[in-house]
Amino acid sequence: MKIVIKNGNIYENLHFIKKDILIENDLITEISEIIECEADRVIDATDKYIFPGFIDLHCHLRDPGQTHKEDIVSGTMAAAKGGFTTICAMPNTDPVIDNIATVEYIRRKSHDLGYAKVLVIGAMTKKAEGKEISEMATMQKGGIVAISDDGNCVQNAKLMQNCLKYAANFNIPVIIHAEDYNLAGKGQINAGKISTKIGLGGIPGLAEEIIISRDIMLAESTKARLHIAHISTLKSVELVRQAKLRGLPITCEVTPHHLTLTEDAAEMFDTNTKVKPPLRSNSDRMALIDGLNAGIIDFIATDHAPHSDFEKELEFDYAPFGINGFETAFASLYTHLVKTGLVSLERIIEAMTIAPAQFLSLPTGTLEVGKQADISIANLAATIDISPENMLSKSKNTPYLGKTLQGSIETTICNGRVTWEI
Repeated sequence: MKIVIKNGNIYENLHFIKKDILIENDLITEISEIIECEADRVIDATDKYIFPGFIDLHCHLRDPGQTHKEDIVSGTMAAAKGGFTTICAMPNTDPVIDNIATVEYIRRKSHDLGYAKVLVIGAMTKKAEGKEISEMATMQKGGIVAISDDGNCVQNAKLMQNCLKYAANFNIPVIIHAEDYNLAGKGQINAGKISTKIGLGGIPGLAEEIIISRDIMLAESTKARLHIAHISTLKSVELVRQAKLRGLPITCEVTPHHLTLTEDAAEMFDTNTKVKPPLRSNSDRMALIDGLNAGIIDFIATDHAPHSDFEKELEFDYAPFGINGFETAFASLYTHLVKTGLVSLERIIEAMTIAPAQFLSLPTGTLEVGKQADISIANLAATIDISPENMLSKSKNTPYLGKTLQGSIETTICNGRVTWEI
């Protein structure tokens, strides 16, 4: 099948330039100022912006075991609507992805039924319980791209050192959810002015920072590839900055909600703002933005964490942590960062495409001849209303419900196949 995308502003060499793109089957075969040829379909992208398909290093598909929240089909549909063509599924499913059989289940189901490519992240420890190292080598042979106990944090430093040492033998990135359980306690939101004002337990930034500091030192001693998930504080950014100055192979990601929202969003007890790590202070938010602009923060990842209405409608203390992120990611970033002049559009796209593709050694992430045809097309002038009726995810737990955001993904193409269009 031939598809021609005409008159769009394509993202090329960190800049935007008006060109046409020819797709034949699953590959980009020509990029020129004008392409005239017979095609099965012509997409007019006049005044639109054409990006490589977004790559999400961190999401939760809840499949197997919690498919009332999300499954591979609904999750990849929501991802495609958000412009994502590759997503990395975290292992905290039921059963946990800690063996080759579960890895193969995810890969086969996503290959047969998915609207985006799903890469599998295996558990670091068996059942993600932080007690015994998982079957990393076997899972790597089955195709995992990283290991993580995300949702949980290995508290035992000796076990964490052994996990890093073992993973280093196979050059597998280790992704950490940084949380000291004793410091976090039963906290619900950021320990700060809002937690004091409304009487909810607070989670201090130190609960994150102390684990990041520990694991950077362990990674240095084991020569492992350490990746820090959903970084959220000013001091965490500084710890990563110092590690990078020492030449350590440390990377980190930040979520759209930590870049665009603060602890103030939780003041009205909206459980859709309840997330780990919690939404922090505005000074933390600005430090994250500065870190992203400076390249200290490498990637933007959604941490898409769907929960059903009946779970989020509980009292704040009992509602689960997590924010639904696929369908609002780009629009929230464009609305609150690009339009306000805090971050350039080019930097946002780099952190969602080129950088994660290089991290995972994927044949995507750029618009080049010979690359896989993974493409998203955005109308930056268009607005989207965030409502349950408009969402494709099974779950609707986003703090942007009822809000209007600017920057609409109008078409997503994955492997040369249109997976989403308005």
